[in-house]
Amino acid sequence: MSMTAMVVLGLSIATVLLLLGAFLATLRQDRKGRATATPVEAAPVEPPLPAPVGAVGYAGHDYADPRTIKVGDRIEVHGRPASVLGAMYVSWQGQEWTEYLLRDAVRRFQWLSVEVRQGLAEGEPPHLEVLLWTEVPTQGMVPAKSMLIMEGVEFFPIERGTAAFRCEGDTGVPERGLLDFADYRASDGRLLSFERIQGRGWTASYARPLPPGSIDFVSRAP
Repeated sequence: MSMTAMVVLGLSIATVLLLLGAFLATLRQDRKGRATATPVEAAPVEPPLPAPVGAVGYAGHDYADPRTIKVGDRIEVHGRPASVLGAMYVSWQGQEWTEYLLRDAVRRFQWLSVEVRQGLAEGEPPHLEVLLWTEVPTQGMVPAKSMLIMEGVEFFPIERGTAAFRCEGDTGVPERGLLDFADYRASDGRLLSFERIQGRGWTASYARPLPPGSIDFVSRAP
């Protein structure tokens, strides 16, 4: 083999070795880069949001349902025991509600009204309204068709009419009859209601809506 051919062959082998070395170095660097690259973390799974809390006056699945109260039951209202002595079932222009006569541990009498009312705005579902009424002296007052002042508070009329009723248990009123009523509301949300069994005088009571969970059953009537 001539000297020129040997030189050319040597240069070719050297070139091949250089190229092979560069390739291997690149391959090692590529593998090193993949191995040390920061792994992509999966996005954390967000826990589901809790269900919305029910608004005041709405009955929930976790609460005793006041619509199941019966005469003879013993219940608690805000943790205070009371006996259900009687019930008055009232109907007026397609609306129906129940008023329960309660006697508490100090022998005080109060009425508890339970009514399913339509939504406050269009599209809202019906809701359960539960009111505990405390009688106040009327001092000879009669319900006016306009604003009236009771104990220094202004009340504005919201509803009035004559309803039919029937009673169960001990209520102190006839078994059946007609009931005149006039309901008012103050700017602070306080409610005032005048009621009169036809043939009797007017009585007046204050009330505020009870939130869900205010009523619990101690024992049920047989």
